[in-house]
Amino acid sequence: MVPADDALFDAPGPRGRRRIAVATAGSLLVMAALTWAGLHQFAVNGQLDAGKWRLFTQWPVIHYLLQGLWQTVRVTLVSGAIALPFGALLSLARLSRSRLVRAPAALYVEVMRAVPLLLLIYVFLFGLPGAGLRLPLFWQLAWPIVLNNAAVFAEIFRSAVRALPTGQTEAGHALGLGHWLTMRKIVLPQAVRQSAPSLISQLIRLLKDSTLGYVVSFLELLNSAKTLGEYNHTVVQGYLVVGFIYVLVNVALASAAGQVERRVTGRPPRSG
Repeated sequence: MVPADDALFDAPGPRGRRRIAVATAGSLLVMAALTWAGLHQFAVNGQLDAGKWRLFTQWPVIHYLLQGLWQTVRVTLVSGAIALPFGALLSLARLSRSRLVRAPAALYVEVMRAVPLLLLIYVFLFGLPGAGLRLPLFWQLAWPIVLNNAAVFAEIFRSAVRALPTGQTEAGHALGLGHWLTMRKIVLPQAVRQSAPSLISQLIRLLKDSTLGYVVSFLELLNSAKTLGEYNHTVVQGYLVVGFIYVLVNVALASAAGQVERRVTGRPPRSG
């Protein structure tokens, strides 16, 4: 069988490979130059002094940042646990044969996908207290993330269902199964399997959405670094340390997502 990449693109010839090598080398040189320029600028302004970094080797500071990391993970897990099934229900409503069910679900999905997450957070921060409803800081951040991402999950589920061959549904009906039984027994399991990579990617994005916690003064990881940096005059160092932590967490999540994707879809690990 011809690999997917070879089927879509012709392999480059000798001249094409030379151009790719030259472009790669040039890009690496530019990145190295920019990195050196940034480090040099930090050194000139005293940002690389050991005293400014020694703070992050002290256990109270490490413990403080670990608490912020836990709050980030907690928001991500809780929001995902609510948004994922909510999005599945919305997708089923959009696929309903009844217009009374389908139209409100479609309106919700389109509106929530169009409204910026930051605006939703402001609604929970300023709008609800004005109406006499005040939520804890955690839920002022979590509920906007849930409402926004549920609409995205709904479209991922619906697109996966629409991508399935119509013969799957027709086969269920031929066996005497009703619409919802066909969806539950035949269509949805295949749709979940096909949409697994997109669902996992969106779940990882929830981690990045949690960085808006500063709006409601919720001390997730990024806001914890900001508070710590302003108090100790190490804002640059704090952001760099936290950025490195985010990279490690996202790499770990991406690796776990790849394992789940291979288990669900049955694809072999990629080589190279």
